[in-house]
Amino acid sequence: MKLYTFEFSGQRRIGAERGGRLVDFNASPEVPQDMISLLRGGDAAMAAAKRVQANGTITHLFSDVRLLAPVPRPGKILSSGINYRGHLQEEPGATLPETPFFFSKLPSCVIGSGQPIEHSPLTKQLDYEVELAVVIGKTAKNLDETKIMQAVAGYTIHHDVSARDVQMKDHQITLGKNFDTFAPMGPCMVTADEIPDPTNHHLWLRTWLNGQLMQDSSTSDWVFPLPHLLSVLNRIMTLEPGDIVSTGCPAGVGLFRNPQIFLKHGDVVRLEIEKIGVLENPVVAEAELAAASGRG
Repeated sequence: MKLYTFEFSGQRRIGAERGGRLVDFNASPEVPQDMISLLRGGDAAMAAAKRVQANGTITHLFSDVRLLAPVPRPGKILSSGINYRGHLQEEPGATLPETPFFFSKLPSCVIGSGQPIEHSPLTKQLDYEVELAVVIGKTAKNLDETKIMQAVAGYTIHHDVSARDVQMKDHQITLGKNFDTFAPMGPCMVTADEIPDPTNHHLWLRTWLNGQLMQDSSTSDWVFPLPHLLSVLNRIMTLEPGDIVSTGCPAGVGLFRNPQIFLKHGDVVRLEIEKIGVLENPVVAEAELAAASGRG
């Protein structure tokens, strides 16, 4: 299934795609009414969602709704750094890590497809990164690599927006990665039954900036396979339904281009991952957004 969180008539709802329309789960008492509750409901809730997807009578045109991030407020967002060989090779001085490296993105940064990425005046080096993100669907602790994939509910696209000048100054990776709006996700979550382990069934990832192709790679370039990434994490912390684990970005980021290319007001960034879809967001100066909302 392709699962969505969306707004219709000012109300937040969840649903699934069927025949080019959006089946409204909130019209059925069988299905939990938000994505976190659906994930926490486990196999029984997912089975009910499939029944309603097939038989539900309340549907919407995609043009009549506003898409939100599939999980609008994740529990934890854990992002893998240096997990593509191409990205490793383009970064001066980078060495192959012995174990996966992770940093945190904060749930308050999450936005959906179509929503603006705020360009803060505090950065002059706003950069793009396409990433495949895993949505956790079951509580997982101390599961090894042979079992950890059972905890995966599905996959979505994550845009790991980064303020490089903030990030690189005194290694402030948390600050550079966590400005408001720096974690666009979407447009949907594709359930794991439709996408086998991307370690072995490779997915293609691409980024376009104003129509120009900037990143073009696949999960075949991963340094660490997905079961290893997840098993490392769940030996340290409990993974819970609604957590997000992002798997790193491929080569082609603006920071390491010659000349460097950074996002600016008026840009449009389009990310695409095979079998999931397209996540597209405009870049808007913070002052412009403030003026438009009356905050200025």
